[in-house]
Amino acid sequence: MKVGMLWLALAITILCFVGDSQSQSKKLKIYISADMEGVVGVVTDAQLGPSGFEYQRSREFMTEEVKAAVEAAFEAGATEVMVSDSHGNGQNLLIEKLPRNITLVRAFPRPLMMMQGIDETFDGVIFLGYHTGTTNPQGVRAHTMSSASLADVRLNGASMSEAGVNAAIAGHFNVPVVMISGDDAIVKETTALLGNIEGAVVKWAYGFHSARTLMPEAAYELIRQKVKQAIGRIKDIKPYKLRTPVQLDVRFKNYRPSEVLSYLPIVERTDAHSIRFVGKDMIEVSKFLEFIMTYSPSLEPLVSTQVCKPFACNNGFPALIAGSPLKSTSVMN
Repeated sequence: MKVGMLWLALAITILCFVGDSQSQSKKLKIYISADMEGVVGVVTDAQLGPSGFEYQRSREFMTEEVKAAVEAAFEAGATEVMVSDSHGNGQNLLIEKLPRNITLVRAFPRPLMMMQGIDETFDGVIFLGYHTGTTNPQGVRAHTMSSASLADVRLNGASMSEAGVNAAIAGHFNVPVVMISGDDAIVKETTALLGNIEGAVVKWAYGFHSARTLMPEAAYELIRQKVKQAIGRIKDIKPYKLRTPVQLDVRFKNYRPSEVLSYLPIVERTDAHSIRFVGKDMIEVSKFLEFIMTYSPSLEPLVSTQVCKPFACNNGFPALIAGSPLKSTSVMN
């Protein structure tokens, strides 16, 4: 009897040890998508591209926000972090100043756009420096994907910000968005769409090009706090999943893109400025969006000082978009 009890105690001890080891070795992967319009202090294109007199300083602010989020994620238990440089040309973050134990996605185009690298192995997504969508009258630099050419982007009939589109891409892989930072308008817009996720308000929008802002160090500390709170609640936050197939409606500010895209048999022209594409899932929709915003028969390596994504600046516009009467050269994503 005593021998049996000893064996039982030994077995329980071994099972507890194995359980503890498995729990300690469990991976927690976090994906961070970082834009720039919602970064602390950023209010105009003077901070958003190389031609702006404050761009280099704003790159520092953006990098420090990402660094704060990464460090907080690891402190909260993350075992792996991937960061996407998702603004402009995707080459804004000062990589030598980022923690050495992350990986970084840079430059465009990408099949999954601002979410390249996400897959089902991740546990949570964080959006940093985001801004409101193009149909929202509130928010600093409000637009969806391209303020130069797009007037609306809808998924299954609902107008979307970039946060909404990107949350749906993450949701395809069953990964929830757990936290967002930016101005008060994007936090309000995104929590209304995704539910009670964590939000770090680093500035309060007065208009498209004006805001009341925190100081950088205060913003970094707020982001650290919100990241830790978000990871602490990660199991309680659900992915944002769309019913499939996914209907994408895109409204251009000019009519020629919709006219020419309607030549494709997979595209329906729904009015003078709008097209519709139905994808089997968000992966197809993402690839289609990147295609219509990037493709040109003259695609070739370019030497350029522009910070814009290929679809966001008039110089280097895809031939389709360049056919519009738009002449602005200062519009960023």
